[in-house]
Amino acid sequence: MTVPAHHHSGRSGGTVTYHRLRKSLPKYDYEHYSRLAGPLTQPEPGGPYTVRYRSLLAQEPHRIRAALMLCAAPLLSVVLLVWLLRPAHWTERDHPAHGFLPVLDLVMLVSIGLIEFFRCLNVLSNAHATLVARDPVPVVPETGTRVAFLTSFVPGKEPLEMVTKTLEAAVRLRHQGLLHIWLLDEGDDPEVKEVCVRLGVRHFSRKGVERWNRPSGPHRAKTKHGNYNAWLEAHGDAYDYFASVDTDHVPLPNYLERMLGYFRDPDVGFVIGPQVYGNYDTFVTKAAESQQFLFHALIQRAGNRYGAPMFVGTSNAVRIGALKQIGGLYDSITEDMATGFEMHRTRNPATGRKWRSVYTPDVLAVGEGPAAWTDFFTQQLRWSRGTYETILKQYWKGFFSMPPGKLFNYTMMIVFYPMSALNWILAALSCALFLGLGASGVNIDPAVWLMLYGNASALQIGLYLWNRRHNVSPHEPEGSGGVAGMAMSALSAPVYARSLMDAVLRRRSRFVVTPKGDSASPDTLFGTFRIHLFFVLVFAVSIGAGFVFGHAHPAMTVWATFALLVTASPIVAWRMLLRETADGRGRGAEPHEPRGPAARVPVALPVGPGGREK
Repeated sequence: MTVPAHHHSGRSGGTVTYHRLRKSLPKYDYEHYSRLAGPLTQPEPGGPYTVRYRSLLAQEPHRIRAALMLCAAPLLSVVLLVWLLRPAHWTERDHPAHGFLPVLDLVMLVSIGLIEFFRCLNVLSNAHATLVARDPVPVVPETGTRVAFLTSFVPGKEPLEMVTKTLEAAVRLRHQGLLHIWLLDEGDDPEVKEVCVRLGVRHFSRKGVERWNRPSGPHRAKTKHGNYNAWLEAHGDAYDYFASVDTDHVPLPNYLERMLGYFRDPDVGFVIGPQVYGNYDTFVTKAAESQQFLFHALIQRAGNRYGAPMFVGTSNAVRIGALKQIGGLYDSITEDMATGFEMHRTRNPATGRKWRSVYTPDVLAVGEGPAAWTDFFTQQLRWSRGTYETILKQYWKGFFSMPPGKLFNYTMMIVFYPMSALNWILAALSCALFLGLGASGVNIDPAVWLMLYGNASALQIGLYLWNRRHNVSPHEPEGSGGVAGMAMSALSAPVYARSLMDAVLRRRSRFVVTPKGDSASPDTLFGTFRIHLFFVLVFAVSIGAGFVFGHAHPAMTVWATFALLVTASPIVAWRMLLRETADGRGRGAEPHEPRGPAARVPVALPVGPGGREK
């Protein structure tokens, strides 16, 4: 969204005139998107403060239309599932050509049932999130609180220029109280120390301290959580809260003003905001941000209904006492989600109630997303693997220590990765069994199936598009359909499948920093796309076998061909980009340089008297 008109009415009734913005200022209205939750309010006098919320659906002018869609989408999906799995539709063979075919028919039936059940669960999850999504009512923070603003740095993985821009923005943060800016440096780098001295930033490093560099646990070496936990042990007691961003995330000046107020509620353990990418100039980056639409615009807002939005490490604020109560950040390759889960299981000793969290839709930091396929797939591999580890190691504890609402909310969040992975594996298995071996799970009327499936899919897509009005991205054009995001989720399914197999087989996982800026990883055919090449081979062989052995049913052949094209599309897109780049250089054109950190720094628009936002 571009910056709006330059005349606004102030509270005093006068008119404040803004000069026309120059091209050096950001072309996206970060100032507007940093206030999506509404204006700051004063806490109501009398009685203890608790966070108040506004329902998104209650503000919808066409609530009846929305209610009909919310009911129809999951209902029709359930009708399709029940109709599809009627016993009358099961495959029966009086004289099977091979003795193993009835067994394969049963496998096909179970696969089809699971695929459709997962689709129903996904529709139900989105409908439920649409129904309960809400935004918190912002409140001014308490004055006089002690706050540390943290970001970390890994030399060699993250450019010095990037962390410098983040720190330059951090020293402009506004807070009515003690505020110290800290850099947590994994390498104890001399150049970084010079930057800290120049900006007045405090420097911390755990390098060379044995107790803070362990092979596992809260002080695990070469991990973000180990770095933060070392600082927490050394300096955490000097502060009430810490706010933090990833190295590539540049905070806006009102970051603390918009986040810290919710800590007036004594049961709020942490506050989180959405993740957006300022290097919005490559297809991978644009599609990667669009892919996160449902999570940041809907799922996290639904978490507010239960006081349990997921902890996200990219931009957050944390009550240090609550974090130290659970032993610091959790030892996991996705330490944020695991830490939030542990905190939500724990009681606040001061009130006896479970810790809660708050998600604000305010975009208060602008980051840098993966610009290469390698880095995007690595990021997705780590996120999905961390979710599987949470399911295997932590989730069961929630049945004994977490309120039903919070447990339900977490269940709806964490099933995304395993459902996507199993859907993909079962789809590949079904193609291979049907086209290659002649197995068949159900015998149905194609016309009825097409009518039911078409209507169910239309309602599912309609619900997705209807929720696009709640998008929190300042970069995606208003009214866009989010097609790139949907495509990116489909392209990531093979990665989720690989990650699931690694988790089931207990293969060792390790924390990987997503390279940024000039450190972006190069894409290679067999390095970046080896998982996709495997599934391309599976679908291609299945299609060929269907024609060779006479099992080529039109519907299944079309489905397998579609899956093949989806799997191969990132490879084709990568090759086309390579060719365009080579042609451009051959014509003497300057190679395209992705925008670095300097180009993504949000520039604050004018504020009211006293440095407070208007």
